[in-house]
Amino acid sequence: MKYSVISFLSLALLFVGYSCIEPFSPPEVNSVENHLVVDGFFNTGNDTSRIELRRTQNVNEHAVPIVESGAVVTVEAESGEVSAFTESGAGIYLSPPRARNAADKYRLRVKTRDGKEYLSEYVTVSVTPAIDSLTNKFDEGQNAMIFYVNTHDSQSKTQFYRWKFEETWEYRAAYFSYLEVVNKQIQVRTKDINQCWGSTHSGSILLGSTVKLSADVIKDLPLFRVPVSTNKLFIKYSVLVRQYGLSRQAFEYWTSLAKTTQGTGSLFDPQPSQVTGNIQNTKNQKDLVFGYFSASTEETKRLTITPRLGNYPRCIEPDTFDIVCNPLSMRQCALETSSLLMSYGGMRSEYILGAPSSCTDCRTQGGVTQRPVFWDN
Repeated sequence: MKYSVISFLSLALLFVGYSCIEPFSPPEVNSVENHLVVDGFFNTGNDTSRIELRRTQNVNEHAVPIVESGAVVTVEAESGEVSAFTESGAGIYLSPPRARNAADKYRLRVKTRDGKEYLSEYVTVSVTPAIDSLTNKFDEGQNAMIFYVNTHDSQSKTQFYRWKFEETWEYRAAYFSYLEVVNKQIQVRTKDINQCWGSTHSGSILLGSTVKLSADVIKDLPLFRVPVSTNKLFIKYSVLVRQYGLSRQAFEYWTSLAKTTQGTGSLFDPQPSQVTGNIQNTKNQKDLVFGYFSASTEETKRLTITPRLGNYPRCIEPDTFDIVCNPLSMRQCALETSSLLMSYGGMRSEYILGAPSSCTDCRTQGGVTQRPVFWDN
């Protein structure tokens, strides 16, 4: 569809010429409808199940997708058991871990606040084999660290795999802020805002299959890369990889969606064409739903490295501030500046150094000062 639109526009330009050019917006990219998007799976193992609900947007929109809050989400077993999900964040629904029958079949039911109801097909449970290992290797040509996964199924029952990953990295602000203003007094800062940890979840669709191989073995499959320019590798970097076994139908769905999202981003980014899965509106089949409901166990493995690649952050030169406000001084008063105070300066500590929060507060880069529980010293 996208290439057809481009071709049509090219021909139109040839015939019309420069004197009569008008904007062309085909209806497919300006639809007023925003369809339900379902991402997640039912974890029949020993971990929490997570379903995320959002809405589609037009391909030429760049706003943050709308989340679907206030929905009633349940998973029904063919045997009659019902597992309820609770909304833990905007559009994020969780179901606590519980012993479930892997031989049963399951389906997803979603009731949205506008009264619509969506139901998936029954799916069988895919039992996921363990991740054998995660490895990494620096690629000089790409100036990036490449991460690889190894796994196998000795019974050759899996064959179709999907991975997600969660990155965490330690970083610093360019300058330390040892001082702060509290109740119009300069004091020693009680909380370290120089050391932070950033984190992010993978948005790409990562798939692998051994169906054309003689054995169900994934060996040194490159999952993702981390460029040195991101500075995530300068101090310490850790990644948690989640592995899922898929049915053939689910694998084909995600493969089609991966081809569609190349160049556009994740499942929740604007899609240039329609790829629907195994979920439907119970009363209106023309109401499209995007996403594929699966049930499987989950296997995880963490890899932490300290490659020391990148550079210590740099920032503008610190400024100087008066300790005591003086209207006749050329310096700004430390008690009145919006900059964060660093330390005393001068031979007799007669002034204070300071810099903008972007140079002194690591939280301005999106991270947190709380050390992750899995982070060793």
